[in-house]
Amino acid sequence: MNTPVHKKAPIASSRLKPVTQDTLANRGMTSEQFYQKILHAILEHRLAPGTQLVEERLVVLSGLSRTKIRPVLARLAHERLVELIPNRGAFIARPSVEEAREVFFTRNLIEPAIIRLLCDDAGGRDIRALKRHITKERKARRDGDRLAIIRLSGEFHVLLAELAGNAILVRMMRELTAQTCLVITLYDAANTPSCPDHHHADIIEAIEARDVKLATQRLTAHLRAVENTLRLEVDEEAAVDLTAIFA
Repeated sequence: MNTPVHKKAPIASSRLKPVTQDTLANRGMTSEQFYQKILHAILEHRLAPGTQLVEERLVVLSGLSRTKIRPVLARLAHERLVELIPNRGAFIARPSVEEAREVFFTRNLIEPAIIRLLCDDAGGRDIRALKRHITKERKARRDGDRLAIIRLSGEFHVLLAELAGNAILVRMMRELTAQTCLVITLYDAANTPSCPDHHHADIIEAIEARDVKLATQRLTAHLRAVENTLRLEVDEEAAVDLTAIFA
């Protein structure tokens, strides 16, 4: 079978717009708030892989000094969400085809363990928390809120890890979920939903029944369905408006 060719995408640019009063309201945000802005923009596919994060622009938009911005960029680089290139700057990471496959391979190793923990220990409060999250997902779908749908779909898997009560798994799932968003941004097929709307509810149903086998089957089928929507070529990325992200 012929191996699909991975076409390299050009680096996305960040459009520069005049700083508005709304943008200036963000001045004085904390380093953690700055980190969360970048992370949520990745989770919602608003920061495309290859986008350059120009320090001068980030200083204006966040109100943080360079000495506070750089550790945040280093943190994102440690999580493999940002690539720091000497003499060039910071760029949103662009996972290769091989790296994309590694992300899903790793998720297929880790998430069944999370499911087993939940099937053993999840109580009524945990199930209610999961169902409340599903309610938010359904509302976002009814409202046609694409950004919320994308973000909530990723956060569901982080929530599973949080309820399983393992801090290391939570940290790993946060990183893997964000990396998955980068992969989907690069490789998803046009107009194809990456996350079928009933899958999460089906997983919760099996966890509530404490059926480890069924819950694991549904989870792995869910991950396989997402992976199967991916293609192995990259279209040219649109320019990114950093001002809107920090508004």
